[in-house]
Amino acid sequence: MQFCKFAKSKFANYAKSMNTRRRLFAGEQIRQLRHRHHLQQAELARQLDISASYLSQIEHDDRPLTPALLERLAQLFPLDWQELGSGSSDNLTLALSEAMADPLFPAALPPAQLARFAEQQPELARRFVSLHEAYRRTGQRLEMVDEAFSTGETGEGETTSARLPWEEVRDWFHFANNYVDTLDRAAEALSRRLAGRADTPAIPAIEAYLRDALSVSLLYEHNAGLRSFDAEMGHLVIDPGQPAESRRFQLAHQLASLALRREIVQVVESASLRSAAARQLLFVGLCNYAAGALLMPYTAFREAARALRHDIDRLNQRFGTSFEQTCHRLSTLQRDGLRGVPFFFCRVDMAGNITKRHSATRLQFARFGGACPLWIVHEAVAIPDRILVQLAETPDSARYVSMAKGLVKPSGSFTRSPRRYAVALGCETAHADEFIYADGLDLNSERSVTPIGISCRICPRDDCDQRAFPPSDRTIAVDPDRRGVVPYRIG
Repeated sequence: MQFCKFAKSKFANYAKSMNTRRRLFAGEQIRQLRHRHHLQQAELARQLDISASYLSQIEHDDRPLTPALLERLAQLFPLDWQELGSGSSDNLTLALSEAMADPLFPAALPPAQLARFAEQQPELARRFVSLHEAYRRTGQRLEMVDEAFSTGETGEGETTSARLPWEEVRDWFHFANNYVDTLDRAAEALSRRLAGRADTPAIPAIEAYLRDALSVSLLYEHNAGLRSFDAEMGHLVIDPGQPAESRRFQLAHQLASLALRREIVQVVESASLRSAAARQLLFVGLCNYAAGALLMPYTAFREAARALRHDIDRLNQRFGTSFEQTCHRLSTLQRDGLRGVPFFFCRVDMAGNITKRHSATRLQFARFGGACPLWIVHEAVAIPDRILVQLAETPDSARYVSMAKGLVKPSGSFTRSPRRYAVALGCETAHADEFIYADGLDLNSERSVTPIGISCRICPRDDCDQRAFPPSDRTIAVDPDRRGVVPYRIG
């Protein structure tokens, strides 16, 4: 009898502790979240599909957050939710919810069921999330292969049997999610030492560090390139014809290549690239990455970006960077537990070639050939210094807010043509509240949304008037007696 009472007591305490672990009280954090987004209690309650009195009880810690409310909050405020201090079980529940939202599965499981799974089988849940991530990555690789075979080459005349060095490096950054943790943190620490209380190190501080700590002599004079460094003599020459933010970036690149060389070399050696040229290109790419992380240190830049709702021009002023540098840095904010908005970023030249690209969203860029002609970035190339905004929808029904701006980079000489191109930055409409360029757009409108694809070779749309050629996996029918906008019908 005593043993039964003991066992019953033990079980009751265990059940109570399990229940306590599942009960998340986050009243103060919810109140701060509401104030940050300028929401009244009634407005947030309506978004959460609960009553205002229920929300008031939550904010006063009289009631805990349920699994369903945890999921809803994570959907409405994904970036804020990273900072609300939820436990590992809650984070795992949200990761499971995201994986189960994949169209691969017929229907999402109830939040309470996912919460129990994460609580009772955490290791199995983590492996499921990892397996789904591997499945998603494999799908992306297969899309790359399909596109390569549809063109019959991997770029610039190369056959599908080999990739060019720059393609290897491009794919390496893509599968690293455009974020290199060890290098990013090292650059952030160095930035704090140089900047002091400022957000970003000024040119004199970078110059002084190069001179005093790295024994580099510096000269500004016109030469054949933007930057030239004599490693043996420790002599650095910077072309003064560049804009101020470009000169500063070249200084930061050289500083990073010397001060963070050990971290950069470790990443290169672990990358398993096949050619010496690819390894050298990766070294240069990582130096550029570190320079961006030095001038726009992760934590300060992420906080400023959120406070300014990712207004590029205001971020430029605050960090002394160019429009392109700022957009590119926003696409790298992928640190675990402190992620930024999942953006896609690309740079397109006058011929429509994508010369830079990264996507932390479901949208993936064409590897070969141009992007979809309906995408607003092509119009932006022809209209420099004007920001254009577009609401677009891809064939998988995902909607994106896309911002594009045409840029002209001066050459510093009449004898050299300026470089003209456009950059684009965008996110899914779920993050529109965080993106100032979405203001004024009707995100649910069917009339204002532009249907776009990845590239004509793999786009399934059969009613597009802008199609350059048919999809590679579909048959076509040609009627000599009928002529539409496109001279064939897609089978």
